[in-house]
Amino acid sequence: MSAGGINPFGACFFCYFHPMNWYDQYILPYIIHLVCQTEYAGQKRARVVPMASGEVLEIGIGSGLNLPYYDEKKVHRVVGIDPSSRLWRMQPEHTKNLPFPVEFIQASAEAIPLEDQSVDTVLTTFTLCSIPDLPKALEEISRVLKPSGRFIFFEHGKAPDHSVQHWQNSINPVWKRVSGGCNLNRDIPGLLEANGFAFETLDEQYDSGWKPASYHYWGIAKKK
Repeated sequence: MSAGGINPFGACFFCYFHPMNWYDQYILPYIIHLVCQTEYAGQKRARVVPMASGEVLEIGIGSGLNLPYYDEKKVHRVVGIDPSSRLWRMQPEHTKNLPFPVEFIQASAEAIPLEDQSVDTVLTTFTLCSIPDLPKALEEISRVLKPSGRFIFFEHGKAPDHSVQHWQNSINPVWKRVSGGCNLNRDIPGLLEANGFAFETLDEQYDSGWKPASYHYWGIAKKK
């Protein structure tokens, strides 16, 4: 797939994963990097990334493809965490030499190496689908966010139609094995609400592409 092509699945997946075996270590990072550079993925980034402000923590920063979409007038610094340092080393040239400082930390979302209440914005794009212990990660996100902080997200997950849910649930076990732990059927809004967040804004809809993977949620959440 070329960097400017259309993602047939309807989302940029595989953006956050725990390398475990040879495939995950050496093949999957290249697939992630290529798929996540599509024009389609860029349109989704452009919708949410410019809303970030202040001290920003990006979870699942991958190869830094969100970085050009930040508003330099609003962002003081971006700290990006990802379990894969290999992905970070694949950064395209246009993600480097940005007008704000960027720091990469190899770490998992379940153990964020930042101080309590130290960030203004947490950003995720196509990331919550593949964090192994999502409740723990949401607990950590809540911990590092300032009381007035915002959690900005663009994610895919559980569809509202039972027929599509059936396919999501049926395919998911195999899908996870080949996609770096990505889950097709996570109820993202439900998980956020159950783990201490309330929505300032929330939008959801099917987008173009393969229906089991094209139901999207995006918005802003704050700590309850």
